Order: sequence, then C-alpha cells, then structure tokens
Amino acid sequence: MKEIKNISRSRAQESSAAIEKMYITMRHLFNRGFYKPMGVSGDTLREALLALRPEIYGNIAEEKVELNGLLYVIERLPIGIEECRFINLTSDEGYSKSHFQAIIPPKRKRNCYRIDEEQMNVEITRGRSDIYDILTHLTFIFIESHKIRNRVLLGDDGEVSRDWQKLEIAVSQKKKLTQIEKEKAVSHAANILGRTFIEVLEIYDAFGSESAPDRFLHVIYWLGKLAIEEVVDDNKRTITFSPILRERLGHHIHGEIWATNIKEVLKKHKLLDRPIHVISANMHSVMNSIFATSVLKTQFKNQSDFFIYEELSKSGAHELRDKVEDFAKLHGMISLPDAASGTNIDVQIFDTAKIDWSKSSFPKATITDEQPVLIVMDYAFGEQAYETIDELLKPYKKDTLLNVESVSIMGKAGILQGGKGDIMIPTAHINEGTADNYFFDNELTAEMFENNDIPVFEGPMVTVLGTSLQNKDLLKFFHESTWGVIGLEMEGSYYQKAIQSASKIRKSIPQDVKVRYAYYASDNPLETGSTLASGGLGTTGVKPTYLITIKILEQIFKVK
Repeated sequence: MKEIKNISRSRAQESSAAIEKMYITMRHLFNRGFYKPMGVSGDTLREALLALRPEIYGNIAEEKVELNGLLYVIERLPIGIEECRFINLTSDEGYSKSHFQAIIPPKRKRNCYRIDEEQMNVEITRGRSDIYDILTHLTFIFIESHKIRNRVLLGDDGEVSRDWQKLEIAVSQKKKLTQIEKEKAVSHAANILGRTFIEVLEIYDAFGSESAPDRFLHVIYWLGKLAIEEVVDDNKRTITFSPILRERLGHHIHGEIWATNIKEVLKKHKLLDRPIHVISANMHSVMNSIFATSVLKTQFKNQSDFFIYEELSKSGAHELRDKVEDFAKLHGMISLPDAASGTNIDVQIFDTAKIDWSKSSFPKATITDEQPVLIVMDYAFGEQAYETIDELLKPYKKDTLLNVESVSIMGKAGILQGGKGDIMIPTAHINEGTADNYFFDNELTAEMFENNDIPVFEGPMVTVLGTSLQNKDLLKFFHESTWGVIGLEMEGSYYQKAIQSASKIRKSIPQDVKVRYAYYASDNPLETGSTLASGGLGTTGVKPTYLITIKILEQIFKVK
C-alpha cells in the first residue's frame, strides 16, 4: 500500500513539474516573440504536454488520434485555423475597424481574423490565461496532426497512402456529401486516425454546422496536410506574438476601460452613492430569478419555478427570454453588452429601487431605504478575474469610493468527489503553482443547500492555471492529501486577491465586505467519461445554477 502511495505521489510530482515547465516555457516563448511548435523551440512544450497527459486530451500519448479532445479544442479555436501555417496572437489593434470579419469560436469569446490563406490573427484581451489556453490547445492539435502524418506519409519523398488520396478527393467536393460518399470518406478517415468506423461516425456531425456539415473531414485533412508539408518541404508552422500584445500584457488596459464604463453608467443614473453588490454569474440567472416566475406564471400555470427556469434554458426559448428581459428593463435593469473594452464580459445593473417586489420572486424582501444596486458581470477567464474586479473596486476618478457591500461568485467548476450538477461551497482557494492561498469567511454554507436533492460538498478548492492541463494523478493528490480539495476552477483566487487588496490594503471598499462563493459541477476529471471533453451539462446545470443564485439574492434582499 505504501509503495502504491509513493507511486501516486511520484506521478503527481511529475505532473506538477510538467505544468511548471509548460508555463515557464510559454512565458519564455512569449518574451522571445515567436516560435515553431513542431520545431526545436516547441520541443519542451510538446514533451511536457505528453508527460502530463491531461484528462481533457484523452489519448494524446497514444498513436491513435484523440477525437473527443480534438472536438473540445476545435470548438474553442476559430474556424479555419487548421489551414493556417502562421498564427499571430495580437492585442486589440484595430482589426474590428477593417474589412476583416471577426471569427468568434463557438465555445470561447475571442475575436479572430483570417488575414490571408496562411495567417490567422487571434486577439488576446483577457490576459495570460488566454495565451496559456490557446498555446496548450495548439500544441495538442499539432501533436495530433503529426499522428495523422505518421499514418499517411509512406516515405520522405512525399508519397501518401491510398486512404489519404481518397480523403483528399472527398474534401475537394464543393457540395454536401451524400450518405454513401460520407460513409466511404469516414471509412478512409478511420484508417488514418487509427479509430473504428463507428467511433468516427458518432462524432462526425458534432464538428459540422449547417454551412459546413462535413467539416470533420476538412479539419483532419488540413491538420495532416500541414504536418506533411512540415516534414517533406520543411514548411514549419509558426506562432508569433505581436509587439503591441507583449507591451500591453499585464497593464489592465481592457479591464480599466470596462470598469470605467460601468462607473460612468452608475453616475449617469445617480447610483454611485448607493450600496453595491457585485455578482459574477451568467447573463440570465439573476434576471430570471428576480422576474421570470412572475412574468411567465400565467403561461406556465401550476408549474414549479425550476420547470420555468428549464424552459428558459432551452435553445429555442428566445421569445420567453425576450419577454423576461423586456420586463426587467422596465423594472430597473440596465443592460451593458461589452462592445468596446475587449474583455468580452457583458454586464447588467439592477436598481432595486425600481423593482416592484410584489411582481418579483422575492415578495418577502426587506430592503431598507438605501436600496442596493446589483452589478452582475458575466464570467471572467482565469487571471482576467483579477484584472476586472481589481479595476471595478477602485474609486471612481480617484476620489469617489464605491460602497461595495458584497462580492458574490457563482460559477461552474470541476468536482473531485461527486458528479455533474453537484454543488461546491469553498472555504479557501489554493492557487496552483504558487504559494498564494486565500482563506475567507464564506457567507454561503453547505447547510443552506440541504434538502434539495443535490449533493453539496464543502472545503478548499484549487484555482488551476488551466483546466486543459489537469491530470488524475495531480488532482488525486490535491483531493486525497491533507489539502482535502473538493474541486477545481480557474478564477476564485484571482477574485479573492483583488477583494482583499481593495478592502484590506487600498481600503477603497469597506473592510467588512461580504464574500460569497458557490460552484456547480460541470465535470469530474477523476472519472473516465466525465471530463469537459465528454460534453455539456444540458439541463443538469439548471437547478444548481438557480439554487445558488437564489441563495445569493435572498441574502442581498434580506429575505426573512
């Protein structure tokens, strides 16, 4: 037993060292300004990622191509990036004012621009975490591309296999493939990928869209094609970092613009001197929790509140959502979609003085004469959480302090005990890779969520450098050692660092500011088939999302 524990600890140490090596290497390459991922300069990143074998990337260390991991990554990178030999990471440098059309990945908010046939520009406006995320994903798909190359390139002279030739013919088709053509192409692709016919067929449509139903074949072909050219013609893919990005990174440029805009709106509506409650959540749960059941009760007679929330969460519920939003705007909600700052963090401001509590879900609210103001901000990404909250909590124009009474964080996270949809209440945040640990008094407790048919766990959580870099050995160590970690997420310690700096050091907000943290589980990386790459939560996340939101609002509205 002791030997098994030692092996587990050794693997955890190896994994921790691999993560540290990756981040040191990425910072070095960023400072250098460019590198070739499949050249000598990219060796360390590839070796570290292969040593780490993150759960989200599945079979990265095996010869067969990892399909679920590839889908997860492709959804977070711009369409067409697989065709580009040159990938340029830039700051917001004015491309939005050009003829270039912004390409926004379906699962990650970032503006990207296809400059020409060979080059893709990716705007980085959310800090270092965004760079780490992209470089890790690119390292993964380049490793996978060379697995394809190894299976189709028959010699150094460029001769390719019959399967590759057939795939090339299928990809060259300008029309949607017929069922027969599709299955023939899938058969050849399966041989190239080292996968079964049914494995490829089952994931095929997830890559596609209405305009590009056969994109799966396109992605596989171009990844393989550029990998072949790297070997045969020595045309190495190159990643560059623009001088402006290297100059601006870490200076809170985007966060400052974002926060100043919010404060200007507060001033315009004479809300600056009111008690303020900041909530980090999505752009629907707070609004729906306050107004939805009242607005839609005649439409859904005798239905529970959570039934209504599920209906609102369905993809085709645009009319229902618009109905609630229109009502909210008439009763104190100000919508601030992010259009200029580059943070991609939308905001809603709620003036509770304009809420008719009898027409809300909180008729028992006991608000004092100083009606509070809610600032609801969409999810930040990694280190961006520090930049945005740090700027938001600063005084307005250096002399007007904000009366921030609470900061509440409602988000999704990976869980290390339990499963998808369970609730986690953190007692501290441990920052992976540094000695920064943040203990706090959480206004939310596990007892508050009991008797709701959802398991609740309470304990420390680890703020990871990137969800795409986690592996079972390291996570088991965090969970089973004296750390006793219950889950992992990417922003908690950054939020708390900003809050403590503002309240304890700068004293720009009250020292007794209340904090609330609660997460619902989006995945369990310790369970095979339950990682983020295995798919979304569906309606499983609706109930915990609204339970957490309602508990936060009950405290703010002093519901008795």
